[in-house]
Amino acid sequence: MKALIIIDMQTALMQDTPWNGQQVVENILRLRDRCRMQGVPVIYIRHDDGPDTALAKGGAGWEIMPQLRPEKGEKVFDKQYNSAFKGTGLQEYLRARGIDTLVLCGMQTEYCVDATCKVAFELGFQVIIPKNTTTTFDCDFATGEALAKYYEEQIWAGRYASVVPVEEVRL
Repeated sequence: MKALIIIDMQTALMQDTPWNGQQVVENILRLRDRCRMQGVPVIYIRHDDGPDTALAKGGAGWEIMPQLRPEKGEKVFDKQYNSAFKGTGLQEYLRARGIDTLVLCGMQTEYCVDATCKVAFELGFQVIIPKNTTTTFDCDFATGEALAKYYEEQIWAGRYASVVPVEEVRL
């Protein structure tokens, strides 16, 4: 059984205008809507960076962005580490429901999406990352675009995950 995991698509992060942000949101919306129509669980991950930060629990920036807010009954896990698994109960939740395949998307490509992908792989989950469904920011040594493509094509594909076009994701 599959589940869609939407990682850290929070108001404060999206307000900082990550690379290809609007296209990523549109692609995630398409996946999310397909999952809802087909009864595939949609699970949200939300990062808490601690007090006095843009991602402080309970603050406006901490909230999942309005376009992607969960519906009643959709599970939300709060985390304080890059991995969506560390200290959240996510693994137990997935196992209890017989979920063995994760479709990962969200922010930030080289941090929370990457850590969650690799931990999921190590825990024995099948991982699918649809192309153009992760985003990040430019940094000192690479653009957000270069980072997203590098992780999709060089780090994840064929190692930790199947990286496929959004249209080819089988739910």
